[in-house]
Formats: sequence, structure tokens, C-alpha cells
Amino acid sequence: MSCKVIDADVVIVGCGVAGLYCALNLPRALKVVLLAKTTVDECDSMLAQGGICVLRDEDDYESFFEDTLRAGHYENRLESVDMMIRASRPIIDDLVKRGVRFARTASGELDYTREGAHSRPRIVYHEDITGEEITTHLLACVRGLPNATVLENTCMTDILEGFDAAGARVCRGIVAEDAAGGRLQINADATVLATGGVGGLYKHSTNYPCLTGDGCRVAAEHGVLLENMDFVQIHPTTLWTEKPGRSFLISESARGEGAILLNAAGERFCDELQPRDVVSGHILRQMEAEDSSYVWLSFERVAREELEHHFIHICEQCRAEGYDIFTEPIPVVPAQHYFMGGIHVDSDSQTTLPHLFAAGETCCNGVHGRNRLASNSLLEGLVFAQRAADKIMRDRFAADTAARLAAAAAARSRFVAGSRDVTDVALQCGAI
Repeated sequence: MSCKVIDADVVIVGCGVAGLYCALNLPRALKVVLLAKTTVDECDSMLAQGGICVLRDEDDYESFFEDTLRAGHYENRLESVDMMIRASRPIIDDLVKRGVRFARTASGELDYTREGAHSRPRIVYHEDITGEEITTHLLACVRGLPNATVLENTCMTDILEGFDAAGARVCRGIVAEDAAGGRLQINADATVLATGGVGGLYKHSTNYPCLTGDGCRVAAEHGVLLENMDFVQIHPTTLWTEKPGRSFLISESARGEGAILLNAAGERFCDELQPRDVVSGHILRQMEAEDSSYVWLSFERVAREELEHHFIHICEQCRAEGYDIFTEPIPVVPAQHYFMGGIHVDSDSQTTLPHLFAAGETCCNGVHGRNRLASNSLLEGLVFAQRAADKIMRDRFAADTAARLAAAAAARSRFVAGSRDVTDVALQCGAI
């Protein structure tokens, strides 16, 4: 079978927020190729409802740090948590400059909501489709780049290996397959895996079915270190239905704004603002005690105006399933939601194979620990995708500088050798 070959400077596998933001932070002089396994809108970044965390002010640092650690059972990598929190405000400012429309107060300031396990409101949002708002704008920015090409319905099947000047093993790009089954080889100095999570491997998940851990599988086949592969998060509240397919998420912010969980008798049975794994445990035990397939989520304590403006799409989806959240509770059940483990990376998103990077849900940089704090996912993906781009630029500059120095040294060597040759001839001829 013939193989089409593309030469690039950077290849990015995945078009969620991590992949897109990495591309946007690379120099325009570099040729960048991005791959989407299916269509660009089938990524979990599009599905994020609640919002994105941000450090409100310096007084919020300690509580933000502690909330992230407490949710993660104190198994987080402290350096990564610190980096994410301190980079959050510049990231939000950059998103606003790129056109992302976060909710505002009457005075025009950013509006903040609260979610489970947060000690204070620090989450900015756009209705209940924050992920779609951010990802759509980033995608439009990437499509406007003269140096970037997006290939849809193109699935990575392997990575390419080679050797650097010192003989060390390095990544040299990827192998992929297009929708027609054609083989594609993309050669690149730097490769970024942003392939998302593992939800497609589960019967009940909020993820798209195409997310099957491709990045982790391929990395493992090449001996790249993986980390905490058992760290899988179950989200407490997805809309219960007998219909097959992806589970519809009922955002954490619904409980943050006052929605409560009820048992079959209409009684509240837990604190809804505990970390996700704790609330999921309460729900599963309640379901077991009642021999039920779900519990109930009531919006009776949420202001009608909040429902109409903040949870527009949740209202619509529930109505399509036959439930009116303005007048009745809805059935909810836990489902697989997020993957905290993955390809081990350092603070610059580098894997253990040089020239191979990973960002977003497919990697483990230690930010989340054993359980992710609500609305840290978009932020983490953006922050560490930017760090990957910065490292790629530094490596490129170092390589270019080394090449120029080597060329200059070679030129000097030739000049000196040439000078000696002239001197030798002159001596032989008796001129000197």
C-alpha cells in the first residue's frame, strides 16, 4: 500500500483545547499539522459544561491550592498545581482576547460560580456550554493560521522513532490512517499527543465513544512511561436514560448553585458539594439500598432566573427526555467522566521519549492527583499545552543556535586550513 508523506516541524494529535492551544502558542514560522480522529467537534473539550477555574486574587491562592489537593487525596504533584494556579489569570485574559464570552455581572466584571469541593466561587463560565465556547473560538483561531493544517477523520496508529546526533532514541513523528484507509506518515521534529481520555472503553461514560486511550496505548508500545492508569473519575450526576450512547452530563455547577440530591422518598441524603468521588459513593450506596437504577436531583432551591440563563442546554436536554426541571426532579446516575492518569510528563509536558510531548487528558502531569477538582480540566489542558509549545520553541532555538555555531566553526576551520595551504605554497616557492 502506498504511503503519503508529509514533512512538518510539529505534529499535534488531537483537536481539543490542549492541541489547539499548543498550536496557537507556536511560532508562525513553524509548519504545524493537527489531526482529529473523527471530526473536530467530537472532542471532550466541546462537552465541558461547568466552566474553567481561575485564581481570583492572591488571597485565593492558598484555598485554591488546598481545594485541588483535598479533591486529589493529596496525591497531586505540588509543582504542577502551583504552575497551573499561577498561570490561570493570564490564560483567562488570553481567552477573552481571542473572543471567548464568559458570563459577566451587571457591572461588566467576570461572574464566578462555585462547584463541588471548592471553598469559594472561582469558576468563570459561558452558560452551561463553556467547553464549546472556548474550543470553538480556539478552533477558529487555528483555522486562521497560515502555518497550520487540520486533518479530520485521520487516526494515529503509531509514532515514528529515530536517533539524534548523539545516537539517543527520539520521536520523529507519527503514522496515521485516513478515512479511506490510506496510510499517512508525518515527519516532525516535535510530536504532541493530545488524544483525550478513555471513556470510549466504558459502557457508561460522558465521553465521546472515539476516545479510547490511543495516546497511552501507542506510548506504551514504545516503552514510554505511563503513570496512575487506575486513576479514573466517576462523575456523580449524569441524566439517567434507557437510551444507549453517551451519558449526558448534569454539570457540577448545578449543585454549586443549589441543586440537591434526593432518595426515592424525596429525602436529601448527602452533602452535594463534597468531592466528586465522595458524592458518587453516596449515590451508589443509596441506589444499592433502594435497589434502584438512579437517584433524584432537584432544582427547587435554584433560582428560576439562574436556570433560564445559566443552565439553558441542560433544561433543553431534560425537556427532550420528558422532564421539566422547573417543576420536578430528574433521575441521575454516576458515570465514567475523566482520566487523571496517562502518559507521564514533566512540567514542560515532555514524555520520557525525547521530542515526544503529551498534553490534556491523555497525560499525567500530577495536577489532579487521584481525583480531579471540578473545572480544573480545561485550565490544566491549556496551561500545560502552552508549556509544551514554549519548550518546543526553546528546543528549536537551541538546535538552530547549535547548528549555526557548528557551521561557523566549520567555516573558520576551512578558512584556517586554507590560510595554511597558501603559506605552504609560498614557502615551497621561496617567496617567504
